[in-house]
Amino acid sequence: MPAPQSTVPSPHAPARRTPRREFPTITPGPRLRAAAASATVWYLRLIAVLNVLAVLSLPFREEVHEHNTSKLFNQEHPHHHVGAFFTPYLATGGLVSAALAILLMLVMRRRKRAAWLTNLLLAGPLFAVYVVGLTQDRYADHLFNWVSAALTGLFVAALVIGRREFNAVGDPSNPKLALAVGAGGLLVTGGLGTLLVHATNTLPGAGLADEIVYTYLRGVSVGVFADRIEHVHAPRWTDITVNALLAAAFCAVVYACFRSPRGKQLLTADDEDRLRALLEKHGARDSLGYFALRRDKAAIFSPSGKAAITYRVVGAVSLASGDPIGDPEAWPGAIDAWLTEARRHAWIPAVMGASEEAGTVYGRHGLDALELGDEAIVDIADFTLEGRPMRVVRQAHNRVKRAGYSVRIRRHEDIPAEEMAHLVDRADRWRDGATERGFSMALGRLGDPADGRCVMLECRDGDGQPRALLSFVPWGEHGLSLDLMRRDRDCENGLMEYMVVELLLRAKELGVQRVSLNFAMFRSVFERGARLGAGPVLRLWRSILTFFSRWWQIESLYRANAKYRPVWEPRFLLFAKSSDIPRIGLASARAEGFLTLPGMGGRS
Repeated sequence: MPAPQSTVPSPHAPARRTPRREFPTITPGPRLRAAAASATVWYLRLIAVLNVLAVLSLPFREEVHEHNTSKLFNQEHPHHHVGAFFTPYLATGGLVSAALAILLMLVMRRRKRAAWLTNLLLAGPLFAVYVVGLTQDRYADHLFNWVSAALTGLFVAALVIGRREFNAVGDPSNPKLALAVGAGGLLVTGGLGTLLVHATNTLPGAGLADEIVYTYLRGVSVGVFADRIEHVHAPRWTDITVNALLAAAFCAVVYACFRSPRGKQLLTADDEDRLRALLEKHGARDSLGYFALRRDKAAIFSPSGKAAITYRVVGAVSLASGDPIGDPEAWPGAIDAWLTEARRHAWIPAVMGASEEAGTVYGRHGLDALELGDEAIVDIADFTLEGRPMRVVRQAHNRVKRAGYSVRIRRHEDIPAEEMAHLVDRADRWRDGATERGFSMALGRLGDPADGRCVMLECRDGDGQPRALLSFVPWGEHGLSLDLMRRDRDCENGLMEYMVVELLLRAKELGVQRVSLNFAMFRSVFERGARLGAGPVLRLWRSILTFFSRWWQIESLYRANAKYRPVWEPRFLLFAKSSDIPRIGLASARAEGFLTLPGMGGRS
């Protein structure tokens, strides 16, 4: 029988570790974090409204007092308990606080980390001061103070709970820009405010220092705070004007501090090579695919590298156009990467001119769709000038042809460099305005050697002088998509239609089977609104668009395309939130060249 083994541990054996007792940690769930983050936004909205009401309402304003720490130690006023009350976070009864609350609400809504940290650094110490103040009977006797402290504390708690929701980064240059804007803004607005106070002061004996201090205190609040300055008393309209001036300067500072990165990364040579490789395989899917090669865009690829999205950041809007490039199976990966980057930089995601297929895929990632209009696509096999419906086009074509005009069609790679330079010069001279228009359906360049497969149409008059040109980009192997239209303003009327017809008649010589022409915005409204039985809302909408067509080419583009009897392919605007549509519309107008706004710090 074997001897039992000893249970005495060896003195040389390693000490047995006692298991550490782990305590459960409480981590807020995703829903609670999202709710807490939303609560901070709604609090700032409410405070902004209350501050505006405080400025406009005198009785309310007299009850709202400054919430800085010094008022916890002030003596009571002979006629009013100044300093005995304190208000919730940012409720000071002034336009500066209203502006700060509005701007912080906007950037908190976009989940910016810097805005979260700013609120925490302002509200956290303020809540601590309120807690200390409530230990004194002087402040604890007022129920309003307990409510103010509770609201401030709840706001701080919501910030702490929802901290993981705020992960969007800002531009690294923001602090320097904010300091510059702040110094200049305070100097200019403070100077103007001091001059106004000096001109409207009703009390004698005020010095320049008193007026300056009064001005900046009025910038904080239109309440009783600045009333402590002796020898200075200005009318109420002066107080509000000064407060508004300082609020405007403060808005500029806050904007500079929290602005989103401008998206400086543009298309690199490697990105362009990769995009061209994708277009070689999948370029026939989307007529707008070649426009992804614009060099003022950036590209982001799917993890597999089989799909990509190109975009441009305009006014904090990440603006993509057309469908993703590449294999549709890899589109979700590219869309996820693009949306992740947009969230990280607090950019608003939007897509212009997406097809129905791409809109469906984007919709699975949370984007909604709004129909913009239709793209006119002509199938070469079905196009003919014969028949009564084409009589107007046929007559216009014959009239211009009889006038001696002729069209030459060539690939860009077949045009000598010197001749191409001459055509580019002509195109620049014929451009309508100094700004190059186009983004979602324009390449933005002409005559680049890399674009040799593009097609150029040159129209010359009977004397051999150039009068107009059209340029088309490749749409896969057997398609073309209209890029550029330029003509001499003194040329024959109907010249563009003549050139388009010539291309459609001779397209088979180039191996082209389909041609994408102009985009007709709100085409369905014009078509359905003119039908018998159209409803009153549709007829009203059509009348409004017809009215604005006097200044913008809305209805005329539809009519110009419809004469070729094309197939209409709908195009959509994709967006995440309907409240972002106005900002997306502004960014789209800027990207297309229809609107130019002064940038701040060189922002696009």
